[in-house]
Amino acid sequence: MDDILKKYLPERAVTPCFDLIRETGVYLKIVNERVTRHGDYRKMPNGSHQVTVNATLNKYRFLITLVHEIAHLVAFEKYGRRIKPHGLEWKHTFQYMMLPFLRPEIFPSRLLPLLARHFKNPKASSDTDAELSLALKKYDLQQTDKSYVFELPFGSVFRIYNGKLFKKGNKRVKRYECTEIATGKVYVFQPNAEVEYIKQDE
Repeated sequence: MDDILKKYLPERAVTPCFDLIRETGVYLKIVNERVTRHGDYRKMPNGSHQVTVNATLNKYRFLITLVHEIAHLVAFEKYGRRIKPHGLEWKHTFQYMMLPFLRPEIFPSRLLPLLARHFKNPKASSDTDAELSLALKKYDLQQTDKSYVFELPFGSVFRIYNGKLFKKGNKRVKRYECTEIATGKVYVFQPNAEVEYIKQDE
C-alpha cells in the first residue's frame, strides 16, 4: 500500500494517509477518471467501507479528496447515519482531519493561504471554491486546452463533457446562467467549469 500511495500523494503525506486508512479499516480503490466526481465513499452490503479516488488527480487534489471521503466514514461512525453527507458534522470532521496536512512540507506555499481559507468552511467539493480549484489545476500533470466559463465572452457557445451545447449568459452572484441550445433550459455553471469553446454567438 505504501508504494501505491507514493505514486499518488505528496511524499510527506504518504505515512499519515497510510495510518488513516489502516485505522479506519477503509478499502481504497483508485479508479479511472469520472468526469462528475473526484471520489466517493460507500458502505458496502457486507458492512465494509470503500473509498474510491480518481487516479488522474494531481497529488494535492488526490490528498484532499482522500481525506474528504474518509471524513464521511469517520463522521457517520461518530455522529450516526442520519447526519447530512456534507453537513456541519462532516465539515468539522474534515477540518480536523485535514489540519495535520496543511503544512509547507506537504503543500506548496502558494496553496496554503487558499487552503486555510477554504477549510474555514469546507464545501461539498473543492471545485465550488473557484480560486482554490484554479490554483490546484496548475499542478495537473496533463494540461488541457479547454477554457473556463468565466473566461468566455458573453453570448459564447461552448460544449461540455457530454457533448451538450450551451450559450453563456449573465453572472448570478458567483455562477453563470447558461442556456442549453437544444432545449432552451437555463442552467448555472461554476466560473471554473472546464468547457470547449465553440464560437462567439452572432
